[in-house]
Amino acid sequence: MDPFSGISGDMMLGALIDLGVSLEDLTRKLNLLPLRGYRLSTERCLRAGITATKFEVRLESVMHTHQHHHDRSDSHNHRSYKEIREMIEASSLSSWVKQEAIEAFRKLAEAEGKIHNQAPESVHFHEVGAIDSIVDIVGTMIAFEGLLPAQILSAPVNVGQGILECRHGIYPVPGPATQELLRGVPTFANSVTGELTTPTGATLLSTLVEEFGPRPAMHIVSTGYGAGTLETPGNANVLRITVADRMENWPSSSPEAEVVVLEATIDDMNPQLCGYLQERALEAGALDAYFTAIQMKKNRPAVKLTIVCSGDQIETMSRLIFAETTTIGLRYTVAQRKTLQREFQRVETEYGALTIKVSFLNGKCVNFIPEYEDCRQIALEKGVPLKEVMAAGIQSYLNLAGNR
Repeated sequence: MDPFSGISGDMMLGALIDLGVSLEDLTRKLNLLPLRGYRLSTERCLRAGITATKFEVRLESVMHTHQHHHDRSDSHNHRSYKEIREMIEASSLSSWVKQEAIEAFRKLAEAEGKIHNQAPESVHFHEVGAIDSIVDIVGTMIAFEGLLPAQILSAPVNVGQGILECRHGIYPVPGPATQELLRGVPTFANSVTGELTTPTGATLLSTLVEEFGPRPAMHIVSTGYGAGTLETPGNANVLRITVADRMENWPSSSPEAEVVVLEATIDDMNPQLCGYLQERALEAGALDAYFTAIQMKKNRPAVKLTIVCSGDQIETMSRLIFAETTTIGLRYTVAQRKTLQREFQRVETEYGALTIKVSFLNGKCVNFIPEYEDCRQIALEKGVPLKEVMAAGIQSYLNLAGNR
């Protein structure tokens, strides 16, 4: 999923129908719920030059269409989480659809309950308890079931900016429920004003998505675009969903393609502390740690500390830097990296067995080197020059490779 212009329930269903989900089949399965007084429709439309599918729920009493912002009408029927759960449980929908739909409403109930200091069971959804939102959530699960088995991934979510009016007052974008539902999810806002991600869209993401982050290497099979209601000049107000085969064995990518680089510049620290910090950082799981000689203000010789680590180690490494150095600040950036595939092979030499680290690109060996610690230990034990042990390791590997 690419929620670069946010996400709502109608955008989700629009994109899934654009992918080929049958509106007739969706309607037939939604009729298994004791929910009446509405009809579904779709139309093709343009959003900033992109052709997309607009999905609509039209109420028979009031010809209502979705709004891609937080303004659900009070004329809708309000239902509690308990009532909605019982309605879904009593239906003859598949067990997977029921399970996922109930989980989505549970997340909504917990978010609303936390904000309004209510027990989830007693929460009445002011913005999301209406017929159209039940259709959005249950309908999305029905549509996704046809794509299973699948791993559902998403890019970071655009939440929009500005203010919105809810039943209880005026709030900044994103609204309180959306903010709670997207806890732990990477979000951003660009120059587009308005509520781009609704509570329904947020709960669908938090329920279905297994992994948020950069787009993985993949072979594209098909693409669907779901249109939002708002026209946002210069911005395609659509949700894109891509169906693809993930390239699990993409040879040039590291298993950990995204890393964090922490840096601090230091001009007042005892150099003896540098080596100690480096050891501590590597022991704590840093991928790399090193110092670079630099010149700072007032022409002072100094060092720049650089630590490379995974994203979940930012706090660990930050605490270590502040505890073990004299710096009073640091900066960090997220970077992409690529590494060769590696494996370790044991070889026999005239001095003893040692390990060779072998690197591959597209299945072809492009580099190999004896492991330093193995060679150092042998050199000390045998009383021979280190360079001779390393040369013997290289020759043994070449002989081994040549015999394959």
